[in-house]
Amino acid sequence: MRFNRETFVAGFALFSMFFGAGNLMFPPLLGLKAGDAWLMVMFGFVISAVIIPLFGIFAHAKLQGTMLDFAKKVSPVFSLVYCILVYLISIALPSPRTASVTHEMAIQPFFGTSAWLTSIIYFALVLLFVLNRSKVLNLLGKFLSPVLFIVVLSIIFIGIFSVQDPVINPSQFKTPMIKGLLEGYQTFDAIGAVVVGGVIIISLKIKGENNFIKNRGLIISSGIVAGMGLLIIYSGMIYSGALFNNQFDTNVTRTELLSGLSLITLGNIGKTFLSILVGVACFTTAVGIITGTADFIKGLFKNSQKAYILTTIIACVLGVLIGQFDVHYIVVVAIPALMFIYPVTIVLIVLNLLPNRFTAPLVFRAVVVITIIFSIPDFLGSIGMQKFVDPILETLPFGKYSLAWLIPAMVTLIFMNVFSHKKQKLVPEA
Repeated sequence: MRFNRETFVAGFALFSMFFGAGNLMFPPLLGLKAGDAWLMVMFGFVISAVIIPLFGIFAHAKLQGTMLDFAKKVSPVFSLVYCILVYLISIALPSPRTASVTHEMAIQPFFGTSAWLTSIIYFALVLLFVLNRSKVLNLLGKFLSPVLFIVVLSIIFIGIFSVQDPVINPSQFKTPMIKGLLEGYQTFDAIGAVVVGGVIIISLKIKGENNFIKNRGLIISSGIVAGMGLLIIYSGMIYSGALFNNQFDTNVTRTELLSGLSLITLGNIGKTFLSILVGVACFTTAVGIITGTADFIKGLFKNSQKAYILTTIIACVLGVLIGQFDVHYIVVVAIPALMFIYPVTIVLIVLNLLPNRFTAPLVFRAVVVITIIFSIPDFLGSIGMQKFVDPILETLPFGKYSLAWLIPAMVTLIFMNVFSHKKQKLVPEA
């Protein structure tokens, strides 16, 4: 594992594909409401929005295949269904959300144009980048990401060092760490890891890098660079929200708070900087999501370039249509999908990282099935059926925190390994 120029270019490219609309909007408001418990909130947020996604990149480095490899030990059919669900969610929610955020924060306040015009121009540019996917790593890593990183750091550091004797209000959260953990779901970073990790691998292969050991080192190193970038930005933005929490109303929206922070820290020019930040962050994420989706479909159809182009066009058209809804609506609609797909994604990432002797196909199947079963109450509760599932959730460990799947998955992993090892000992040697 080495850190050189190539590592940092790939790392910044990976960072830019992670760091999109949700990554900008969620941390400041989380910090504002967390108040004096901002450190615990940050810890929970970092687990779900930095550590688990980083594990996802490490899993890609170990597998170096497609996303189908993440669930192949369960069954080929399950793997295909899981991948299709993840990619559908990705192009139907986080990708269009990037256009919606760009319009609300970077376009409408300055030009007053319609959301339709913003989305059409926005996804036309995304289409152009995705169709030139061989240049994606260099464009993102060399040019767009450094601009993004510098602007965010400016807001954070100016804000932190400009406040004298800050007064931080008490927290509004009963369980700050759990709140941060669940809010990290909305960044889609764990799902993003299994999607954009594949983009990095395919980009390396396109460049002719086929050495497994070398690629593994590069992917792990670039993942660490991206992870450190996310950690710095998330921590700084959560703390900034807490630092200025007495200057904003508790009912402030995510976009209003972000605009307010940029105005306080950077003055009138802050809006211009924020516009650049929002546009770059959202755009790079949309490019990463759609490139990953198109790569996957292309692989299903025997590397057909026509399938790649058609998928890209469909994803961009879908982005234009769904991008017409406001940010809050898309965030609310995303919750049920996240409650269902996120636990399975986390479990698959962890299982793929563990040594092979602990993850036999039988173990994979049992843990994933149990995770899905115990995720159903959280999913049903998120679509308005709380009165039916609350009695069940109250009896399950961490059920009231929307983590009913966690303990059953861990217990199943341990039990199935003990069972499979005992079974192996009972089998007589030939």
